[in-house]
Amino acid sequence: MEKSDDSSSLGPQLSALPQLESQLDEKHHTGSGSIDVVDEKADFASISDEDDKPQYLNGEPIITTGRDVSRFAVELRDDGDDALTFRSIVLGTMFAGMGAALCQVSPQIYMFKPVQMSVSTVFLLLLIYSIGNAWANFFPRRTWVEGTRFHRLGPIFHIINPGPFTLKEHVVASLVASTAAGGSSAVQNFAVQRLYYDTNVHATTAVLATFSTACFGYGLVGLLRPLTVYPSEMVYWSNLPTVSVFQVLHFDTAGNYKRVKLFWTAFTAMFLYEIIPAYIFPLLNGINIFCLASQKASSRTVDIFTNLFGGTDGNEGLGLMSISFDWQYIGSTFMSLPLIQQANSWVGYFFCYIIIMVIYYSNTWNSLAFPMLSTSIFSSNGSIYHQSAVFGTHFQLNNTALEEVGLPALTGSNAWSNLTQNLAIGGLVAHVLLFWGPYAVKSFKLAYTREQPDPHYQAMKKYAEAPWYWYAALLLLSFFAGLVVVFKGETTLPWWSYIVALILGAFITPFSTLLFARMGNGVATNQLMKMVAGAINPGRPVANLYFSMWSHDVVSTSINLAGDLKMGQYLKIPPRVMFLTQVWGTILGAVINYVVMVSVVDAQREILLDPVGTNVWSGQVPQSLNSAAVTWSLAKQLYGFNGPYWTIPMALVFGMVPTTIQWFVNKRWPKIGPVTVNSIMLPIIYQGSSWMSAGVNSTVTSSIIVGILSQWWLRRYHPGWYKKYNYILGGALDGGAQVMIFVLSFAVFGAAGKDKPFPFWAGNPAAGNVDYCNGNGALD
Repeated sequence: MEKSDDSSSLGPQLSALPQLESQLDEKHHTGSGSIDVVDEKADFASISDEDDKPQYLNGEPIITTGRDVSRFAVELRDDGDDALTFRSIVLGTMFAGMGAALCQVSPQIYMFKPVQMSVSTVFLLLLIYSIGNAWANFFPRRTWVEGTRFHRLGPIFHIINPGPFTLKEHVVASLVASTAAGGSSAVQNFAVQRLYYDTNVHATTAVLATFSTACFGYGLVGLLRPLTVYPSEMVYWSNLPTVSVFQVLHFDTAGNYKRVKLFWTAFTAMFLYEIIPAYIFPLLNGINIFCLASQKASSRTVDIFTNLFGGTDGNEGLGLMSISFDWQYIGSTFMSLPLIQQANSWVGYFFCYIIIMVIYYSNTWNSLAFPMLSTSIFSSNGSIYHQSAVFGTHFQLNNTALEEVGLPALTGSNAWSNLTQNLAIGGLVAHVLLFWGPYAVKSFKLAYTREQPDPHYQAMKKYAEAPWYWYAALLLLSFFAGLVVVFKGETTLPWWSYIVALILGAFITPFSTLLFARMGNGVATNQLMKMVAGAINPGRPVANLYFSMWSHDVVSTSINLAGDLKMGQYLKIPPRVMFLTQVWGTILGAVINYVVMVSVVDAQREILLDPVGTNVWSGQVPQSLNSAAVTWSLAKQLYGFNGPYWTIPMALVFGMVPTTIQWFVNKRWPKIGPVTVNSIMLPIIYQGSSWMSAGVNSTVTSSIIVGILSQWWLRRYHPGWYKKYNYILGGALDGGAQVMIFVLSFAVFGAAGKDKPFPFWAGNPAAGNVDYCNGNGALD
């Protein structure tokens, strides 16, 4: 690989923000569209940094950086059509309110799945596109009554049906509906209360709390736009397939015939195929030659093989060298994430396989007494911890009961996961401050003068900006909504602790959003929030849950909403329309997500409480939240210097040290051999090193293969095909798979009632683990 590609693919220099080229090749920048973009960039200085110039192959640019995305992958075209119309609002509200479209319920379904996936909005996008076009064709239009005695109805008909269904209407309708699903992370806390504390949180409490969390996050996003949305390098890579689909459907559709044909072909093929690995032939989710070859091995060998190579069932094993053919768990994320992000994750995976096995078989943290993988908490003898006896009906610590029951224990893998999350948080804060600090300062200065050189930002300057005080007012409104919940709801959270939670979330948000925007992946900050909650609310696990909701969940919501704002910038949605769109979607989502959570939890309660789960349903997310809430409420006993897990909170400090050393090395030696020093993302490596600590792990190898094929082979050697088809193909595959999973979840997987398993056969065994790694009592 040549030097120029090395330096760009291994992470651009963030301390400088080079200006855009004054003259761009129109063909390369606009893709298949035919618009003039040269004049719009005439005021920009030419690039002075040779390394920033894109590399070409066969006349096509190789897309590696965010600036390449802005110049070549996303069209600048803006048709100037209306975005906020009666039709766009009605369609968005209808699909959000129905609660039956995939993107509304799938986030909650995947919350109870053994693999946590981000849900593609492609299916929803296509459904709205189809109905929007039908609306345009069949609803009465002004032209129907012009020149007739009904001409006075013309203005009304124009409001109802302004003409062809445009891209901006399409985007607004889709974002209203998808935003209603995006602010759903707070609902996990209500699931924990319903499962572990027998508390059916009142709908009013849940709706107000969800609204408060999401809108506080959105207020923060609005104030941070100059840093996390406007610059070219803020890409939000996982949104690119959706952006591509929008533009394919609306720009020069005749010229895009091949792309449209590829999309529908891949969508239909994956929709039909997904029923096979998901329902008929689940062995395809993780074929492992070591598992298949171990059928006659000794019981000890089978146990070790299951722990290392098994991974198709929930919490079965690490899934080393398993090959998955189930796209719902592979996903298009690896077709859009930068190669540097994926490569850092691979390093983490490598360490994960080794460290978790070493922790378990060395009996660190008494690991052999518990399952190797689980997010549940246990008693010292390996039984499920009797937390209700310790915390009682008022959810506060009873010290007498604690002495009788004993302290809870974590599995070794869960303790390691918590430790690495704190390492990642410490590394994240250090990396952003040391490596990206100058970039952040420059971004705010450019935004203040409206000189940010990103071409899409410049193209948006003709629209009125949503003023900062709109977002500030939203912050105040969400603050008081949350305060009502604290005083009136079943939270056990003191009001002053609620304020501390918001301050903590506001502090972490810019760090996490920067990492996600640039690299396509974030760092889990939940452990930090639990640590602070345990310190200021000892003995109150439910209070810890809500503290996390108003700190960590604010962060995750902010990231989602910032990604939508970037999509609005790419697709030229006026900022004030985006504000109204996301606020309305958040209000709808506060109701919808609560209803879906209640449905799934009530239908699958026993499986969600099982520490292992199945390959279809898993309670690992609520189990993990509950485990953290309980153990951190006993912070002094478990995480103090005399406790068994004292290294976990200390990892927050430990994580900063290597990054600080890396920064000093980078100042002296920016490049060591073929590696650019600042391309090593220690927070992502830490995060990857805990990736297989729970859930289904048979998809890791397949995900790596997809990433290499897309982000290295296609991007490097077939850049033309990559630019035209990569994101379209990814969105189509996601949409087809997730539509089928949505159908199967309610038809046969029991999301709304009793499940209907497929008849047993060799590809769907009646007993044991699906991948035939039947150690650890799988056949008992």
